[in-house]
Amino acid sequence: MSRILRLTKILRIIGRYRLDEFVDREQLPALPRFALGLLPWRLHAVPDLSRGARLRRALEELGPVFIKFGQMLSTRRDLLSEDIANELAKLQDDVPPFPQEQSVAIIEHALGKPVTELFASFESTPMASASVAQVHCATLHSGEQVVIKVVRPDIESVIREDTALMLTLAKLATKYHPQGKRLRAVEVVSDYELVILDELDMTREAANTSQLRRNFENNKLLYVPEVYWDYTCRDILTMERISGIPVTDVETLRAKGTDLKLLSERGVEIFFTQVFQHSFFHADMHPGNIFVDATDPADPTYIGVDCAIIGSLSDADQYYLGRNLLGIFHRDYREVAQLHVECGWVSPETSVQDFESAMRAVCEPIFERPISQISFGQLLVYLFQTASRFDMEVQPSLVLLQKTLLNIEGLGRQLYPDLNLWDTAQPFLENWVQQRYSPQALLKRLQRQAPSWIEQLPQLSEAALENLRQSRDSGRRRPVHAEASNDKREQGLIVARRRRHIVGAVVCIAAVAIAIPDIRQYAADIPLASWLLAALGLGLIWPRNR
Repeated sequence: MSRILRLTKILRIIGRYRLDEFVDREQLPALPRFALGLLPWRLHAVPDLSRGARLRRALEELGPVFIKFGQMLSTRRDLLSEDIANELAKLQDDVPPFPQEQSVAIIEHALGKPVTELFASFESTPMASASVAQVHCATLHSGEQVVIKVVRPDIESVIREDTALMLTLAKLATKYHPQGKRLRAVEVVSDYELVILDELDMTREAANTSQLRRNFENNKLLYVPEVYWDYTCRDILTMERISGIPVTDVETLRAKGTDLKLLSERGVEIFFTQVFQHSFFHADMHPGNIFVDATDPADPTYIGVDCAIIGSLSDADQYYLGRNLLGIFHRDYREVAQLHVECGWVSPETSVQDFESAMRAVCEPIFERPISQISFGQLLVYLFQTASRFDMEVQPSLVLLQKTLLNIEGLGRQLYPDLNLWDTAQPFLENWVQQRYSPQALLKRLQRQAPSWIEQLPQLSEAALENLRQSRDSGRRRPVHAEASNDKREQGLIVARRRRHIVGAVVCIAAVAIAIPDIRQYAADIPLASWLLAALGLGLIWPRNR
């Protein structure tokens, strides 16, 4: 019954805001088309608004789950038109708190003790409330000031019901919207369901927070609050209470004499450090989750909270993304096109020349503007939009990265309108590419792979011996009627090949050995007899010219 009532409410809001106009009604079967035309709520439609504004207002009325979905959807500028994406970006997740008695009951049930025993003090009135959880302040018996994030009661069932209805609407949109297949509405809703359900697990957010804190330990760029694991479980997250200035409070930052230029540049540096050095980035860095420690105005530090959504890139995606961005910086559209094909972001059958031409047509008008006026994040959006014409499947990690970059760049320009993101990003990426192929980096990768190589050594030696046998057998199968000179030359080639095989096997073994920590100590512990036997064995199998 509740689902029927919820569906009725959704239909009423669809009618009031004329959302049926987003669907090509002519493509609908006769019965649904007739039903839409008779919706009584169409008679009480809202005043004339743009389609983006109507969609935004409808999501606001539908409640927190739909609001959060709209926020997520606003980041998919590769799928949405500009007007709709801009309107959805205005959505605010400001939800009334649930009763404090319920909050206390959830904490006591989760941690097994009354709040009076758990904390020296506890503020029952929440300091903030959102769609998934609300936050209370408390003091531990040891004196630390903390905040406690409590998941809303029964929110999971609400989310599952609403996302089930969303999925139904998405299937209809996919079938009957003129560009339904390109929009991939079902895929978007499914991804959203996974993301929002993950947000309900506070231990996951706590683990993300701890990892991010470790990544920036002793780093002036970003401070992440400490997690108190003894007071954290699936429904409860307790962490250090921070004090800072909201990043959007530019007036207060100016009044304190904060170096806004440095602050905006550090925001960009944080992004690239997370993506290319850590491959672990905060993917929800909207203004509500970022504060500034301006204790030293000349050396400000960002404070990041709410690490529920984290993005990461594989080594391959990380490498290709960095190369793609550098290609854009250098306006080398041929390389960008080739990289898209090489890394599998577009079909191998894609014409590199056509893709290059499309990229040039998009990027060149942008580059004609002053560099300080170019939105790097928007350029990335255009890149994905262009690639979608070539059937590019945008991966969730890249979507999160795009969203994060747009947030960071927007904040940076709000703090310092003349922010030149390119001056910060280009040297960082060039240094990253150089460091990636430095001897030290190669040695580290070699050390990481050494254990697996050691496991493969028996197979490697067997393969080497098999190659030797094949070489020997091929030498025995020489034609008896060959001329003497050809016979001798062939024998020489076989011997040389056998030598290369042996040398190659020895080099591989040596490479693995070098990568092993404390190899000198291991070598010193090997008995002399073992070295002599190894040398004798190598001498016996070493091929000789006859």
